[in-house]
Amino acid sequence: MPTVTIGAFKAGDGCPLFLIAGPDVIEGAAHAVRHAKAIASICRDLAISYIYKSSYDKANRTSGTSFRGPGLKAGLEVLKKVRAEAKVPVLTDVHSPEEARAAAKVVDVLQIPAFLCRQTDLVVAAAETGRPLHIKKGQFLAPWDMKHVVAKAEGAGNRKLLLAERGTTFGYNNLVVDMRSIAVLKSLGYPVVMDAGHGVQAPSAGTNGAVSGGDRAMIPVLARAGVAAGADGLFLEVHEDPDKAPCDGPNSVKLSDLPSILREVRTIREAIAATETRRH
Repeated sequence: MPTVTIGAFKAGDGCPLFLIAGPDVIEGAAHAVRHAKAIASICRDLAISYIYKSSYDKANRTSGTSFRGPGLKAGLEVLKKVRAEAKVPVLTDVHSPEEARAAAKVVDVLQIPAFLCRQTDLVVAAAETGRPLHIKKGQFLAPWDMKHVVAKAEGAGNRKLLLAERGTTFGYNNLVVDMRSIAVLKSLGYPVVMDAGHGVQAPSAGTNGAVSGGDRAMIPVLARAGVAAGADGLFLEVHEDPDKAPCDGPNSVKLSDLPSILREVRTIREAIAATETRRH
């Protein structure tokens, strides 16, 4: 499997575990920089490669009155500041070809949201920027159907891809994560990320059905299982106080809990690597 270079590190088979993490939505420059520096410090101590993630616009909120973020222009200024001050690669999600082209001038990785992974114009435009792409498998897709999404990006000349498992719709207001999906996605030839936070999401199952709920206590379970199944990276929403987060609080890891989760998954990743070395 080819590796993907992001900043100063490589992702893929034989590479150390990497983490994509940050508050789900940008709440302000100081808040973003503070989180990025704190998470980067934790990752340095554990020898885990790190990409900061936060959204400038949550375009798919359940309710039209929910907080969406500062918007494209102001949000990219914050991400530029994070990149410069925390000295880490930065990732954000994009929702249109125009946003992809604008964001590519600032961030290191463009994320294709799960709901938009079949939007051909978006995938192609993001791929054509030359930036690495983090493409989330749609909740409505079988993992093998991601081959078509991959083909769109490859057809646009981009093979710097990361593929994410984030759960599949399972009845109303619920998701389930089938760990076989990790192996299927890896068979497409690119590094795979386990999105453990969104994997525990309960869409539109929060207060009055106007927000998404989730089971934060299960995030470490999915993180361990995903890495054990072969995921090369981990995606987590991380917040100092998830209960006060304006978006996806029930699916966010508390910053103070992050070190213990990462120590566990790093140990699992290292054990798998050691087993593979003995096998060969």
